[in-house]
Amino acid sequence: MVSAARTASDVAMLASGMHYFPLSWPFVFGLMLLLAFLVALVEFRILRHVYDRIGIPPRFVLLVLLGSLLGSAINIPVAELKPEPMVMARVVDVFGVRYVIPEVLQSPGTIIAMNVGGAVIPTIVSVYLLSKNGIFLRGLIAVGVVTIVVHQLAQPVRGLGISVPTLVPPIVAAAAAIVLGRRNAPPLAYVAGSLGTLIGADLLNLGLIQGLGAPVASIGGAGTFDGIFITGILAVLLSPVAEVEAADDEPAAGD
Repeated sequence: MVSAARTASDVAMLASGMHYFPLSWPFVFGLMLLLAFLVALVEFRILRHVYDRIGIPPRFVLLVLLGSLLGSAINIPVAELKPEPMVMARVVDVFGVRYVIPEVLQSPGTIIAMNVGGAVIPTIVSVYLLSKNGIFLRGLIAVGVVTIVVHQLAQPVRGLGISVPTLVPPIVAAAAAIVLGRRNAPPLAYVAGSLGTLIGADLLNLGLIQGLGAPVASIGGAGTFDGIFITGILAVLLSPVAEVEAADDEPAAGD
């Protein structure tokens, strides 16, 4: 648990530094535009069967995505790694010559946190979708595929934590979902992309956090949130794929 030995000023500084958007404002604005585009598609009934294919009402789907975006700025601390000495390079300029002098600094330790928008909300929604659509086995397989791929590509980044290429989780999740069950592609993609990224990038790499010098290592936050959020967008956009598959099955059912 988070150390109880912190002073009141330490706690205040921790609280002020725990909550922040994991992406810079241009990228946050880009995700907002992407969400606005999705809202337009749903409102103009271009995506008419989002409810049928995902398993939750379209307005609620959009609310989940909006909650994920806004909730990405909220981190819930769950543990704290011990402080450790760190060697930093300081550059000194003397008579026009730049000298590099190593300094030993005491790291304040790393706070392990759960990101509300990138971990808490996607996990709750994923469990609901697995139960609602009865796709536990296919969901397990799809999550396993995404976990393996993401884990292979995840990279520790100093000062940040664990990072993965943004488009890898949604693309791999979509491909796995279509192969495993096109009629359930949207919920499968959401579950696989969300849980697979959280497990493959963050949970399986917790042992690498120590020594990165990151003040906050947020599960589902910086480094992985963008891929998880875009997975949710892609899951909604896959609803026409499921609709075509369902339409193809209807004549066979009537024969």
